[in-house]
Amino acid sequence: MATGQRQADTKQVIRYCLYVFSLIDTLLVQQVQRMLRNPLFRRILAVTFVFPLNAVPSASVQAENEESGKTNANRPNIVFILADDVGREVLGCYGGVDYPTPNLDALAESGARFTHAYSMPVCHPSRTTLLTGCYPRTIGNPKWGSFPAELEDQTVAQALKQAGYRTAVAGKWQLCLLKKDPSHPQRLGFEKSSLFGWHEGARYYDPLIHENGSILENTEGTYGPDHYVDFLLDFMKENRKKPFFAFYSMALCHDVTDDIEEAVPYAPGRDRYDSFAEMAAQMDRKIGDLVTGIEDLGLRENTLILFTTDNGTPFRTIARYEDGKYIREPVSSQYQGMDVPGGKGSLNDWGTRVPTIASWPGVIDAGQVWDDLIDFSDILPTFVELVGADLPEGDLDGQSFAGRLSANQPGPRQWAYAESRGNRYFAKTRTHKLYNDGRFYNSAEDPFEKSPLEVSKLEGTALKEYEQLREAVQVLAENTESNDSAGQ
Repeated sequence: MATGQRQADTKQVIRYCLYVFSLIDTLLVQQVQRMLRNPLFRRILAVTFVFPLNAVPSASVQAENEESGKTNANRPNIVFILADDVGREVLGCYGGVDYPTPNLDALAESGARFTHAYSMPVCHPSRTTLLTGCYPRTIGNPKWGSFPAELEDQTVAQALKQAGYRTAVAGKWQLCLLKKDPSHPQRLGFEKSSLFGWHEGARYYDPLIHENGSILENTEGTYGPDHYVDFLLDFMKENRKKPFFAFYSMALCHDVTDDIEEAVPYAPGRDRYDSFAEMAAQMDRKIGDLVTGIEDLGLRENTLILFTTDNGTPFRTIARYEDGKYIREPVSSQYQGMDVPGGKGSLNDWGTRVPTIASWPGVIDAGQVWDDLIDFSDILPTFVELVGADLPEGDLDGQSFAGRLSANQPGPRQWAYAESRGNRYFAKTRTHKLYNDGRFYNSAEDPFEKSPLEVSKLEGTALKEYEQLREAVQVLAENTESNDSAGQ
């Protein structure tokens, strides 16, 4: 009897539960029907469920989008600006007072500036380093104005191109004579190019320009830097729905070309070449034009702009051409109460410690100052990591600081490096610098390197950093060839 009673009770409970579930179902259906009659609810439902379902592309559409770069919202466009012959004492945001640089100052305020970025002391080795991620001494010391043929498919442009980026370069090349090898930029990974003819003609007024492998006609009355920026903005407009890498290799603020038969022209109505101060103003203006153009294209939010320079300020610049000779005038700048002659060509901080600014709205917070150590070999691995590309084969000297740019994480580099002619080079921390000939400086207190420290009297942090740098210099000496890559 007890068992039969339990079974009857169980059946009653089940019938009751089914009744309750049926009632709930009826009430829910009625409630949903009432809600569906509400226009506001229908709009919410459409946004929440229908639009995302419609946004899932078919396989063919997805493949098309991936080809055009539309599906990679997390892959930024990269605009890399390399000014020519500009030390950090020139920029107002670094403490310079002689040259107004409002556009660069605004760029720094919109993002971050690095205080310990290092180039080579002259332009050609800086360019080979940033393109390959390798110091010149580790890739056989390329001759001045050349690029190793075996590394043409291992440049930063090639890596980004293979990752689906469109690539372009405008301004200065200096890695070959374009009149002898007009397709050289394309072999190094730049699909589009507009570059003045190094050692061929003018770079500023009435310039001689190689554009996509051919000489550009009708450049009379053209100011070269205007054309280089317009070319890059046209490239960005054409590729605005695809990820792109635009390298603005500026002509400014280098001297005019001085080694061709006929002197290059002055600016219209002038009886002299632009002074360094005038070129600095033009540099800042063109960077402002480029940033404004990017904004006008609606690309600023997903574009990393990285600005730096290839070496320090020149110690003199060409002013005039008279009686078959170029007349030069000195360049000196006021900086933190010091009179600073241009340091280009020197391995001290005035020749190698360069201004570097990163701006990336929504990713890099505004108004930051970073003291990470970086050098030019770091540019390739940084860009490669940011876009998810593959590193070139072989060993690199560079270390990525992508984590600093994308997530504000300190970079990994413990010492920076630069080299010059005659097998001279250094390894450097933020404070101390050790040359391969044994000279050791506190470059923070002695920026002109007048008084080397006595190694036998070192203690504390100075001794610790000396030991660290001595090990670095020893490794460089053991693993690399001697440097003979002279240049200016």
